[in-house]
Amino acid sequence: MAAAPFDVDAFLAQPLVARLAAAGPTVRPIWFLWEDAAFWWLTGGWSRIPALLERDPAVSLVVDTCDLSTGRTLQVTASGRAEVVAFDPARARRKLVRYLGSDEDRWDERFRSGTFDDPSTRWARLVPDRLVVRDVSFSPSR
Repeated sequence: MAAAPFDVDAFLAQPLVARLAAAGPTVRPIWFLWEDAAFWWLTGGWSRIPALLERDPAVSLVVDTCDLSTGRTLQVTASGRAEVVAFDPARARRKLVRYLGSDEDRWDERFRSGTFDDPSTRWARLVPDRLVVRDVSFSPSR
């Protein structure tokens, strides 16, 4: 990958929403964690993602921001073959803290017990074959 126009790791460390495209075709929003040069998101019996990935592991996802007041517009697009792997509770806490805050007592019950007590909970992981980073910022007309 050529030199990125912004700090990709810092950008992906923000609690942003990615949109994942998988077989179907289907596109769904996901909360993700960017660690070890991979995108990680939780999945399990509540989701069609494991079955979609089993049928066809090829996926693409995009994480982007667009601030209309400043014109700052950043994009990270990734594609490759995703896989479902074993649940790691410590990784789940790191991911959920970034979206829900550090006070687990205030988390919605779906995330407190639903994530950690559901035996179907797994991780989906994408180590991108292709990662495209773009700064397509513009000068606002306002």
